[in-house]
Amino acid sequence: MISRTSKITIVGLGLLGGSYAKGLFSASYPCYGIDIDPQAIDFAKKYHWIKDGSQDPNMVKDSDIVIFALYPTAMITWLRNYQHLLKPGSLITDVTGIKKSVITEIQTFLRDDVEYISCHPMAGREYKGIQYADCTIFHQANFIIVPTEKNSQHAIETVTHLAQILRFSKISTLTMEEHDRMIGFLSQLTHVIAVSLMNVSDNPHLQDYTGDSFRDLTRIAKINESLWPELFVLNKGYLVDEIDRFIDELNSMKQAIETEDMAQMKKKMIQSTNRRKAFDKQ
Repeated sequence: MISRTSKITIVGLGLLGGSYAKGLFSASYPCYGIDIDPQAIDFAKKYHWIKDGSQDPNMVKDSDIVIFALYPTAMITWLRNYQHLLKPGSLITDVTGIKKSVITEIQTFLRDDVEYISCHPMAGREYKGIQYADCTIFHQANFIIVPTEKNSQHAIETVTHLAQILRFSKISTLTMEEHDRMIGFLSQLTHVIAVSLMNVSDNPHLQDYTGDSFRDLTRIAKINESLWPELFVLNKGYLVDEIDRFIDELNSMKQAIETEDMAQMKKKMIQSTNRRKAFDKQ
């Protein structure tokens, strides 16, 4: 469990790292921050979200819990270069959107006296940077823990407590494979669709004609072009499979329209309506 005397350090003070820092501060759990951008550190210190911050990885020393809010490959590189600074017996976790490839690689080189348990806060915004940090995005969001056979019950309980401190709405546990397949459908495919939809037409006046349906469908098309290609490639096996399934379903609807099969279209719409109702109950 996490106490108010635990030294917590967040590596990466972007949108999610900043939101973690703000949430921990709001719950009176002090933390520290590391970031390559001094302006991000200054921002977090200005609002007292962190007790102190630095660009120097040495700040991680003596930390009981280290939260990595970095892009997947950046986190792997950081650990390869600086894991020697981690306190023996410390617990590290992350916010990474892809699990199997990341966890598998880290487990090949991580020190035996440090435990890594991966997590995924299912929350975010279509903006990047600590200036958009907001811990209330967690309050209606899901938190996924992805333990492996190398994780202890203590680690699972600790990150569960972290999620509770940050006031996540629901906490779930998935295997690496379950997580990556699920995220390929629920998150990555939806971003692929939103980006593709925005790239279909180059009409500069669409915003003058559109209604809420197009705005709702394409909100996430305002996307972090540095992060998402990395996530797509790291999960390409599951994601390409989901894209193929979506294309099959789109072609099925196209055929129903071409053949004027009203019954088939109604059947699909009734099914989609019923499935969508499950989300409204949340």
